[in-house]
Amino acid sequence: MTTPADRAAPTGPRIPEAVHRRRWAILGVLMLSLLIVVLDNSILNVAIKTISTPAPTGLGATQSELEWAINAYTLVFAGLLFSAGLLGDRLGRKKVLLGGLVVFGAGSALAAFSGSPGELIAFRAVMGLGAAFVMPATLAVLMNVFEREEQPKAIGIWAGGVGLAIAIGPITGGVLLDHFWWGSVFLINVPIVLLALALMLWLVPDSRDPNPGRLDPVGVVLSVVGLVLLVYGIIKGGQLADFTDATVLSTIGAGLAVLVAFVVFEKRSDHPSIDVTYFKNKVFSAAIAAIALVFFALMGVTFFSVFYTQSVRGYSPLQTGLLMLPLAAAQMIFAPRARLLVDRFGNRATTTAGLLVIAAMLAAFATLEADTPIWILEVIFFLMGTGMAHIMTPVSVVIMQALPREKAGSASALSNTFRQVGGALGIAVLGSVLSTAYRTGIEDELGQLPPAARHTAGESIEATLGVAAKLGPQGKALVTPAYDAFLHAMHITALWGAGVALIGVVIVALFLPGRPPAPQQGEEEKELSDARS
Repeated sequence: MTTPADRAAPTGPRIPEAVHRRRWAILGVLMLSLLIVVLDNSILNVAIKTISTPAPTGLGATQSELEWAINAYTLVFAGLLFSAGLLGDRLGRKKVLLGGLVVFGAGSALAAFSGSPGELIAFRAVMGLGAAFVMPATLAVLMNVFEREEQPKAIGIWAGGVGLAIAIGPITGGVLLDHFWWGSVFLINVPIVLLALALMLWLVPDSRDPNPGRLDPVGVVLSVVGLVLLVYGIIKGGQLADFTDATVLSTIGAGLAVLVAFVVFEKRSDHPSIDVTYFKNKVFSAAIAAIALVFFALMGVTFFSVFYTQSVRGYSPLQTGLLMLPLAAAQMIFAPRARLLVDRFGNRATTTAGLLVIAAMLAAFATLEADTPIWILEVIFFLMGTGMAHIMTPVSVVIMQALPREKAGSASALSNTFRQVGGALGIAVLGSVLSTAYRTGIEDELGQLPPAARHTAGESIEATLGVAAKLGPQGKALVTPAYDAFLHAMHITALWGAGVALIGVVIVALFLPGRPPAPQQGEEEKELSDARS
């Protein structure tokens, strides 16, 4: 019986010489396209406190509305990625890239001028629609302009581009928020989109799968509906601080039931969105799980760390962006070099070590207090970035090389689907843990407030501080308890994240391949002979 890994041998003719010569310039254009997709979420991370501030400074978004502003993007993104990959395989990756960029740019412009949290959530969903067509096409084009032996290096540089976006995003967002209104963090995408469109039309070749799969609208609807119901139930549970509420339980249950129906439908379909037979390969499944779990932990931590630096420590958005630099710098430094460790120690050892570092740093967040020296946070961010770099590059190579080159769009979509689903669930689950723990910690201090104000003030530290400001001198008594309740909630949330990362450690340690055996001398000569021919 053959597995996806067995079918991963290079197929088709060599890459045309004209394309091969400009492959590095093409990679640069692909990274620019990727940059805006990742940049958007990393910019938003430093803007969420500003957006939660009442008008005219922000939109007065509640914590649950902030979670939806992030998750509306990621859920549409994740739900449509696979269909976008198939459309790229069918219509041509370049055409799909160009169309996705146009939709993303239009959604960004609309989001910038949102008049309410509801409008922002809707336009973020439009941005997710455009991004879904950009992300898989970048990796698919990459796999079709680099020969197999250069693909790990190219993927390493591509992964480093994610680190660059994570670095640029918070700083760019901080500068914009210091000088302009909150909507500028979305409007900045528009000129980048225009530049990417021009360069892509000039440099990037088109490619498609000679035998593309059929679209699967039923599968797409089931996956999106299931994920939205599941995430809605989790966020609602955090908002109410009660996961036994009938609405919460029924919504989560319905979401899980729809997702089970999706898996059954895909298994029986002759043209599934996700070919579940790929998951029979334990190596492939472990690599996908590693990506999902890393982003589950990372997105949840990023969400609460912004409130820690801005609300508790008093840093500005720009200063917060600068504080996040070590996280991005470590990814940029180590992602392109991670393959060297893989060559020496193997995928299993490299990825397991990376996840152990992530778990340890998440646990370290549980030690942070209001007066902890800030350099300790910087060390935590740097080591988190180092851990991520030694996870993303190895598992991306495993996933992309597990399928034939002409199925590169599908492989990329699978990788990114689980990355986004992991991130969305991380924000929903860890955000709800944070919200529940915070409300439990602060509710005794809110007993003198009217019931409606008590519920609003208990949702997040920003809501409590907002109510305290309106109360004037008597509200000052709420400030210190709000800080204490938030820190306690952050510690609990960080430990949950660490637990999730440890689950990832077990999975990759059991199922990812170790160091491949060194070829014998005769085999080396045969490989050299094959390479020359």
